[in-house]
Amino acid sequence: MTNLADNLTQTAEQHGDRPAIKLDDLVLTYAELQDGARRVATLLKDKGVGPGDRVGLVLPNVPPFPVLFYGALAVGAVVVPMNPLLKGREVKYYLEDSGASIVFAWKDMAAEAGKGASEVGIECVEVGTDFAEVLGGYEPDEEVVDRADDDAVVLLYTSGTTGAPKGAELTHHSMSSNAATSAETLLELTEKDVVMGCLPLFHVFGLTCGLNASILKGACLTLIPRFDPDKALAIVGRDQVTAFEGVPTMYAAMLNAESADEADMSSLRACISGGSAMPVEVMKKFEEQFDCIVLEGYGLSETSPVASFNKPGQERKPGSIGTEVRGVQMKLVGDDDEDVAQGDVGEIVVKGENVMKGYWGREEDTAEAIKDGWFHTGDLAKVDEDGYFFIVDRKKDLIIRGGYNVYPREVEEALYEHESVAEVAVIGIPHDDLGEEVGAAVALKRGEEVSEEDLKAFAKERLAAYKYPRTVWIVSELPKGPTGKILRREVSAPDGESK
Repeated sequence: MTNLADNLTQTAEQHGDRPAIKLDDLVLTYAELQDGARRVATLLKDKGVGPGDRVGLVLPNVPPFPVLFYGALAVGAVVVPMNPLLKGREVKYYLEDSGASIVFAWKDMAAEAGKGASEVGIECVEVGTDFAEVLGGYEPDEEVVDRADDDAVVLLYTSGTTGAPKGAELTHHSMSSNAATSAETLLELTEKDVVMGCLPLFHVFGLTCGLNASILKGACLTLIPRFDPDKALAIVGRDQVTAFEGVPTMYAAMLNAESADEADMSSLRACISGGSAMPVEVMKKFEEQFDCIVLEGYGLSETSPVASFNKPGQERKPGSIGTEVRGVQMKLVGDDDEDVAQGDVGEIVVKGENVMKGYWGREEDTAEAIKDGWFHTGDLAKVDEDGYFFIVDRKKDLIIRGGYNVYPREVEEALYEHESVAEVAVIGIPHDDLGEEVGAAVALKRGEEVSEEDLKAFAKERLAAYKYPRTVWIVSELPKGPTGKILRREVSAPDGESK
């Protein structure tokens, strides 16, 4: 029997006076975080919330998030974190699908969350800067309810690339073990570390590698409610951040920020990237600019999330997502689920203590995704002779041009080599004769100018004739998900480009 909330109890006993959560001038010690969580437990019990009940959270990266999260865990509830930018109808879907009995929403998001809650018929509790005072009206409850290893602790809804979002059931064991693996073997955290909390806590990357890993080891998590590259650079220097976690677009934005040249990044000990493949050129330039090493990993909501990583102290291969982490197996399979030969492209499948229990209430989807214990990721990769995995692309993003496979990431990597390019998204454009044509949406660095024809010629010099984009268009920005990950599926070709 275990409960992810036990990590906070143990750390508060050992490091009660140390800072746990910071947001600018506001600091919560571990003792204060524990006290707040215990009062939340009393609040929830007063409202009839107990083991197995689902509790919605609609909050940005503010101190009440971890207080509510660990308070809900303490009573044995299952947390349903949601993007605070969701509209009422979207909140309604998450609450209805999960069967949530109550939802807490940050003051700026309470109106939309409240609409969703009222339609479902449950209470929406507004949370503001006075939340600590509100909790002062409740006595702390010291009980942490025992939960089985395979009991769900979080329902994380996937982004819904196809169909409606599905809730990945992550268990106390899967999240506890992945937080420990992240803290001990990847970040090598101690109570003296300061971790940058700019990844959304409602997303699995920020929740496991940021919050849960920090709580486990007694590190301080310094929060940014909404990512801003200049603010992030300033906080690294101000708080002497030792571990930075981000998605590739965050690294690119910091690299191109106005304050990049003056930023003090000397305290950084570990930089990790995940969420999507990092362009090699961005990695190289970031390391040159800030004199640090970026280690890239790989994971998904369904794998809690970390599955593989370029581990500290071992050979790092730029462009690679590394090797399997502790307690995890990975391999590549073909459409027939048979292993592919080394060097060939195959789908990544994952097995181990990090894999979700299943999709909440969706037995058929679960059976399709998990076969003989192996979770099918939908990501295509190659593995080299040393066991390092290299992402080729999402299976669904593959472009087939005249019978030839074109992997968008390869085309994007070529365009990232252009000094004026900030971000790229390559997509397939329907074509009558070829099936699909290769197209590239490009966002330029601030103050840069380059023609679409020049970019096309630049790519043509670097790619095979069937790969380079025949259509290039310049955009002010690319669509991104909640973590800042570029969303190819939302990129549209200019009108008239479908042939």
